Parts: sequence; C-alpha cells; structure tokens
Amino acid sequence: MRIFKNKAFSKWASKEGVSDSSLSAAVEEIARGLVGADLGGQMFKKRVAVGGRGKRGGMRTLLAYRVEDKAFFVYGFAKNTRANIQDDELKGLKLYGAELLGYSDNELNKAVKADALVEVENNG
Repeated sequence: MRIFKNKAFSKWASKEGVSDSSLSAAVEEIARGLVGADLGGQMFKKRVAVGGRGKRGGMRTLLAYRVEDKAFFVYGFAKNTRANIQDDELKGLKLYGAELLGYSDNELNKAVKADALVEVENNG
C-alpha cells in the first residue's frame, strides 16, 4: 500500500502538525473498515490525531483510497474552522481522486520526483 499527500495537503499537514504516522494509521483503520464517512467515488473522510490531542481534537482529512493499492490525502481541515465541504468542492475532489487512483507506479514516481506528490514515510 502506497500512501501520498498532494503538495497543498502536505503543506497544510506540516503547518497543523499532522504527522505521517497519523496518516498511515488512518489508512490502516480504513483498511480494517473503520471509516469516518464514505463519500462515494472512492473518497473518504477520516479524522486524524494531532499531537497529544487525539482524534477528537484532531483534523478532518479527505482521501482517495483504493483497497490494498494506494491512498491519496487531498484535503484537510480543522473542525473548528469548517463544518464540512461544499457539494461542488466534493465533486471536484472526487474527479481529482479518481485521476490520482488511476496513476501507474511509473507516473507516481514521476509525480514524486517533480514534487507534485509527497509519499508518506514509514507506511511499510
């Protein structure tokens, strides 16, 4: 399972203190069926822990996920700054997620090399 962050998400996660290990744990939970919300089109909403606050005080993330294949964190927000995303935003994120999920390993490697995607570390 390969896990990625897009460039904007990576910048946001770094600013908010969302670690790669929290992202890896979120993907592992989804693989075990612990989904925050299935938004359709292989897009999921999942809470992630930040620092010592745990998930309840953590952040919300949106990710494109394909079982036993790959996951892409594409958007994140704090619950206290935003309740949810708009329908038109979700539609765009689903299209973006579908495109990312269609990338071959070669295309993914090129995107990482070009700094368009960041591969999550320690995702074993």
